[in-house]
Amino acid sequence: MVYLLYGTKDFQINEEIKKITKNQNEMNINKYDLDNSLIQNAIEDAETISMFGDKKTVIIDNANMFTGTTSKDSEIIENYLNHINSHTNLIFLVHNEKLDTRKKITKLIKKVGIIKEFNDELNQTTLIKKLFNGYNIENKTINLFLNRIGNNPLIIKNEINKIKIYKGDDKTITDEDILNLTTKKVEIDIFKLIDYIVKKNKDKALELYYEMLKMNEEPIKIIVILANQFRLMYQSKELLKKGYSEKDIASTLKIHPYRIKLAIQNGRNYTKETLLKYLNSLADIDIGIKTGTLNKDLALELFILK
Repeated sequence: MVYLLYGTKDFQINEEIKKITKNQNEMNINKYDLDNSLIQNAIEDAETISMFGDKKTVIIDNANMFTGTTSKDSEIIENYLNHINSHTNLIFLVHNEKLDTRKKITKLIKKVGIIKEFNDELNQTTLIKKLFNGYNIENKTINLFLNRIGNNPLIIKNEINKIKIYKGDDKTITDEDILNLTTKKVEIDIFKLIDYIVKKNKDKALELYYEMLKMNEEPIKIIVILANQFRLMYQSKELLKKGYSEKDIASTLKIHPYRIKLAIQNGRNYTKETLLKYLNSLADIDIGIKTGTLNKDLALELFILK
């Protein structure tokens, strides 16, 4: 079978791949990224029978020949689609909102394979209930979980897996479980703190900072996270100006695409000069703490009150 999975929701695409490859030996799953691999190698792999028995799966990532992008690889794929190896599941991945339906290659795969779109926003409540299938969890507990963890599907899945491992045969999830077993992400509130600081809303900034301290977050850790976010917003802003896409920026900086998305969205609120000013101030604080000229517990408070 041949599959074409496309869209901007990588989490949903990855879940679909897991469905297709369920119960399959990992030795029978090979992945090629066309950003650094030749299509010919991937197709040759798809054409051969697995050495380990059973059906194999070949995944071809960044298969942009199905979009408006000009590609010399279309003919190679067309030849394969006209002579599909029944012993292989071939999966094309396109991280793009749309396909070019006018192309011969797109029409052909629609005829001989399965095309699935993944552009719809995933409802987090539905996702949590699905991942907690077989468990008892109230809506108020789900809301507490979301408020604590945030909306990133990958983080949601990881935290739920952690809870399920700890609970064992106990199938009831309580508020106490959420508070005791999950890690509240400072990054969820860090952009609020940044906004309060830049806009000189000192009362709100201090209030949020004290909340973080109550959650046992170390002042130095908060300083580091603030500096990292200011740096990431600045770098993303500069790379966007040079024509980089979100995906290009994530690859260049080796940062998860979700964090890049947040940095770009929030970075639009500030000029590059503002970002650099605060980044330099935080660097001075870091030096002051390390040299002993600043008290680590008061440094960020003084920074906010400037």
